[in-house]
Amino acid sequence: MKVTVLVGSQWGDEGKGKIVDLLSEKYDIVTRYQGGANAGHTVVIADRQYILHLIPSGILRENVICVIGNGVVIDPTALLEEITLLEKNNIKVDGRLFISQNAHLIMPYHKLLDTISESGENKIGTTGRGIGPCYIDKYARKGIKIVDLLNRKSLEEKIRKNLEEKNNLLKKVYEHEELDVEEIIKQYLEFDKTIDKYIKDVPSFLNQSISEGKSILLEGAQGALLDVDFGTYPFVTSSSPTSGGACTGTGIPPNKITDVIGIVKAYTTRVGNGPFPSELLDEDGNKLRETGAEYGATTGRPRRCGWFDAFLVRYSVMINGINSVAITKLDVLSKMDKIKVCTGYSINGKTLKTFPTDVDRLSNVKPIYKTLQGWKVDISNCGNFSELPEKTKEYLNFISDSAGIKIDIVSVGPKRNQTFFVN
Repeated sequence: MKVTVLVGSQWGDEGKGKIVDLLSEKYDIVTRYQGGANAGHTVVIADRQYILHLIPSGILRENVICVIGNGVVIDPTALLEEITLLEKNNIKVDGRLFISQNAHLIMPYHKLLDTISESGENKIGTTGRGIGPCYIDKYARKGIKIVDLLNRKSLEEKIRKNLEEKNNLLKKVYEHEELDVEEIIKQYLEFDKTIDKYIKDVPSFLNQSISEGKSILLEGAQGALLDVDFGTYPFVTSSSPTSGGACTGTGIPPNKITDVIGIVKAYTTRVGNGPFPSELLDEDGNKLRETGAEYGATTGRPRRCGWFDAFLVRYSVMINGINSVAITKLDVLSKMDKIKVCTGYSINGKTLKTFPTDVDRLSNVKPIYKTLQGWKVDISNCGNFSELPEKTKEYLNFISDSAGIKIDIVSVGPKRNQTFFVN
């Protein structure tokens, strides 16, 4: 029995989709445990690129069962688009995809309120997909769950009640036209007809599968430093991408988790606002962005780029209990003459002992760097650790020691076959 949590260990966009696709060959079930369609997990197979926002990347392995847990908030439109895309590419979904009856639904008013909020002065840098407003309703006990689709009368009552409140807010506070209640009810009743066959008692299914000796890979979205509790609040997501979220987002108890794998990019990126100590606002930052194609899979927004932050990753290892790491996009550094690694922070000349999640302090830290020699050799065809240049090995060994990580998987390109296990 093996239950592994796969967690983004920086600010997201670490390449989780590719690693999930790689590892899922060895698992019976892949389960997404939090977030929503704000995620964009990219997998390249041969010359075909798949970008998945809700359905776990394991769906690309024909023998894998995929599950969307209760910690995920579901946009019906995005989900149906993904199902259609997969089926058009001859990837079977029926009988292989299950959705928790307790997952919450993103409603049109969630998207609208998210967009309005992001158009104001105090922007967080969200994707505008309605994720935050949906989680707000969830914790305010006003949410609409997948299971509500099974009771037409209850569904209509909840939508009407919520729309009365939201339309009042839209009209009187935001001076925006009201949403059509009847149209939304019609839309979600139609969604119910399509989604019924996927609905599952997910906690029972997953725990029964564990008792039967099945292996499960738990897939998070975003990254640990965007966690609503442990990230750089308020510039965070609205859920728990950390390994702890895997339990609350699926119904699998902590004592069933056997392994936690962290995904770490060979440098650091961030989307949206918030502090970023190792950010590069120069030609090196532009080179990383263009070489690494650092543009959001969901939004297309350019990502902020910077050197690898070992101090940040060490904090992530601590809060997630990470015991091994997959490092991605190592090939992107091949064009750099010199490569820096942030090994710590200082404020007013005093070296910090712990990572500060307080954004005021984090915005004022000075990164402490170690400079390493670049390798200036194309490594995209390397098939194992021994084939890497010596300078590349030195870089991996240095960040391993600095961040307190054990590197087990290395990715040297976007394709499925450009990844290898170290041991």
